[in-house]
Amino acid sequence: MSTTRPCSPGDRGPEPSGASGASEVAVPAVGAAAGAAAPSVPSGPTGGTPQARGRQVRRLRLEGESAVVPLARDFTRQALYAWEWMPAATADQRAAAEDVLLVVSELVTNACLHAEGPDELRLACDNKVIRIEVSDRGAGQPAPRTPHRAGRPGGHGMFIVQRLCLDWGVVRVTGAPGKTVWAELGAPA
Repeated sequence: MSTTRPCSPGDRGPEPSGASGASEVAVPAVGAAAGAAAPSVPSGPTGGTPQARGRQVRRLRLEGESAVVPLARDFTRQALYAWEWMPAATADQRAAAEDVLLVVSELVTNACLHAEGPDELRLACDNKVIRIEVSDRGAGQPAPRTPHRAGRPGGHGMFIVQRLCLDWGVVRVTGAPGKTVWAELGAPA
């Protein structure tokens, strides 16, 4: 696991050109077909380093789906290949991609355990940060717990998210049920 933070929270530097014109790809979830197959690896001059580009967004509806954690991980893995975070050329790049997959797993699992399941996974990426958002209809407030017994399973999800991410939080829409839990991770060097 990587705990390296390439920049302090809130200090991501200037936005890359074209960041306001975000490209957005909506991918409907239809069982395992939405993300089961490994994507083809783009060939390019970057060697696993993300190219300069504007903000890119991908969405996956999870409401009513089964096996949502592996579905979300497969969808995220495909996005990481498309955004050239994978295949990773260095150990730091591999660790950053694995951190993204772990945080997706933790946030989707928390929505399953504490909020009647996730409604949607949203991934947004620019040259410096990947943002993960998981929306659900739960009323609870996620918070990291200091593990009471480190050797026992369970209760460590938000602690892991807090340790791996630049920042994280919860957004609620007034007058609407549920929330969106978001987390941001720095791009590999």
